[in-house]
Amino acid sequence: MCHIFAGQDPGDYEPEMRRLRLNGQSTSIRLERSFWEIIDEIAQSEGVSTPAFISKLHSEVLELRGETRNFTSLLRCACLVRLRQTVPQMHLEAAE
Repeated sequence: MCHIFAGQDPGDYEPEMRRLRLNGQSTSIRLERSFWEIIDEIAQSEGVSTPAFISKLHSEVLELRGETRNFTSLLRCACLVRLRQTVPQMHLEAAE
């Protein structure tokens, strides 16, 4: 079982730093490439650029919860939410 996890392509978990603006402030976000791929897909499905999606998400979180202590963790969890939404759908499509 662990071979599935241990055998991953190291490039998938290589950290990648991206610079963008959040609410007008320049910042850097460092995430593993696999997370960036999912965030890029989410942004594309929303019809916006990745920086625009992240900035909008940040603004909405500020409005709902106030400042987050760890925005990169929130982004990783957003990726998990996305996967949880799509995996059940994939199982239904395979059963048809």
